[in-house]
This record gives sequence, C-alpha cells and structure tokens, in this order.
Amino acid sequence: MDATTKLPDETGAIEPRLTSLAHGGGCGCKIAPGVLSGLLHGISGLPAPAELLVGRETSDDAAVYRLNQRQAVVATTDFFMPIVDDPFDFGRIAATNALSDLYAMGAAPLFALAVVGMPINTLSTETIREILRGGEQACADAGIVVAGGHSIDSVEPIYGLAAIGVLDPAHLKRNGGAREGDVLVLGKPLGVGVYSSALKKGLLDADGYREMLATTTQLNRVGERLGKLPAVHAMTDVTGFGLLGHLLELCRASGHAAEVSVDSVPLLRQARSLFEAGCVTGASNRNWNSYGADVGLADDVPADWRALLTDPQTSGGLLVACSPDAAPDVLLAFSEGGFTDATAIGRMVAGTPHVQVLAG
Repeated sequence: MDATTKLPDETGAIEPRLTSLAHGGGCGCKIAPGVLSGLLHGISGLPAPAELLVGRETSDDAAVYRLNQRQAVVATTDFFMPIVDDPFDFGRIAATNALSDLYAMGAAPLFALAVVGMPINTLSTETIREILRGGEQACADAGIVVAGGHSIDSVEPIYGLAAIGVLDPAHLKRNGGAREGDVLVLGKPLGVGVYSSALKKGLLDADGYREMLATTTQLNRVGERLGKLPAVHAMTDVTGFGLLGHLLELCRASGHAAEVSVDSVPLLRQARSLFEAGCVTGASNRNWNSYGADVGLADDVPADWRALLTDPQTSGGLLVACSPDAAPDVLLAFSEGGFTDATAIGRMVAGTPHVQVLAG
C-alpha cells in the first residue's frame, strides 16, 4: 500500500494509514542530540537531593530516586508517532520501547501510565482502541498494568508510556561506569529505521515486516538479570540516536573512548539491500550532523555503515559494557532470554570520549 491508500474503519468510512499522518515515526521522531543539547543548555532548577541517584546529567535512560538502602524508584517516559500502520502493532512497539528504559537501568517494571495524543476526527474509535490495546498487551507481557494516563486531541497520532519500576540501588546500572578494556555487547540487530523507511515506500515485504515486528516488540527484560552482574559496568539501550549516538553517551558518561568493528555488528536481514534501494531516514543524517565530529571512520569501512550506525532504532537492543571475563556470562544471559543476535561488537579504550569505527 502507498501513503494514500485508504482503509475502512468500523463504520465503513475511509481512514488513512497511520504512518501517513505523521511527519516521522518511532524513535526517528526524537529531536537530534545536538539540538536537544542546545535546548537544555542553561536550564536548571532546584539542587538535586541526595536521594536522586540518577538525573539528567549524563543523558541516562531513566531517573532513579532512592527510597531506602534496598529500594529505589525508577521513572521514565517515552512516546512517539506511528512507525507501522497496524494500530495494535503500533501500540505494542511504543509500549515495549518505553519499558526498555527501565530494563536498561536494571530495574523491574511496576506499572505504567499511557500517554495518548490522537486526531480524534481523523481516526476511528476502533483504531485508537486498538493502539491502546496493543500497549496494554506489551505491558501484560511484562507483567504489569496500565494504571491510568492522559490523553489529548492532537494533529498527529502519538502514543507511549510513563513507566515506573523498582530496583535495589546496589544493582543500578547507568550509562556511565564503563572501564578501559570492557567488552561492548549489543543485544539486537540494527536496521529498524531502514525498515520503517521501506515500509513507507512500499518496499518492505511480509517477511521483513515480521522481522521488524519481532525485534521491536521483544522486551529487553534481560536487563533485570544483567543488572545483578557486578562485572556489568554500564548499560543503555540503543534507540533514536542510533548505535553511535548512544555509545557516545556511554563514552562521555564513562570518560573513555570506544572501538567498534562493523564486521561484528548485527543487522536485520534486509537492512543493507533496502538501504541500497534508497531506504534511509532523515534522522540518520541529523544524528551524524549532531555527533559525527566525535566519530572516526577507518578508510576501509564501507560507505553504507555510516548510515547504518546512525540509523534510529525503535525499541532497540541493550548495549552493555562488561569486563572481558564476564562477556560469556552476558552473552549467555542474552541467549537464554531469546536474543539470538546478541554479540560482542567492540571494546572500551583509553582516550577522550569518541568512537573509532573499524572494518575488522
């Protein structure tokens, strides 16, 4: 179907594709990191209390507030516009993506609140209900309920969650703390942005859609297990800023550099062929323009890897920095959690925070 295809709603009236109503989709909607940094510059409030273990200082995945020596509340919010046309799938993907921020801190989800903005005169009640039902299903898969939320009438469809979790502060994982020599492990393949572009262009086949849906609805619940491993020194998830953007955040928060071998980076099966067919998001270029000065690309790295490494991931994989001797345990945890593409992609090295991309 192309962007003008109309689908019948429950009354038989025509209804537009969800993706045709949004100027961007999924985590590709995120404000580019360089622009976001400028927006936040100079904004400050009250001094942070000692109980606030994680705030916004290192662009971490969630805020963490200590209640006592054994308990801390973890809170995050994430929402975006449609990345797919099926409303139930859109809701599942958006909710799975939001919960990932909790798992990236090593937390267990407690409950969620829905964040809903819908063009109520454009979409049918049934379509909107299916979006909400998809989000409820993802939360049910995580063992939690959607306990409430807030809704507005908006020009573009928006859905996501404010998600609340809990953890023992002793098991808290941040995007800072990686050490020189740590192995970098990525839990899911890259290419979701390329697939979403192909979907809009009508170039994504049924197998590709199933692969895209499988990865974007796979809960990163392995983060709870990884959070309990002392040799896991840092953790984050890869979303709208692409692998390079979120790895750079980890480098800056940790005070080290990183090396990544493209030969080891997992990709969705059709990512390269679809990229060659012209399927790339505008967010990929915005990402590179925001942080490319802190990335070195070896001369023998194929040209398409710049776009693939900056490709915005929606509900992407966990990125883990662990001691070399713990890498087998980390990979085992991923494997037993159903993450068949998890692999070591590089290492932390000495140097000012930057990423060096190597071909081998």
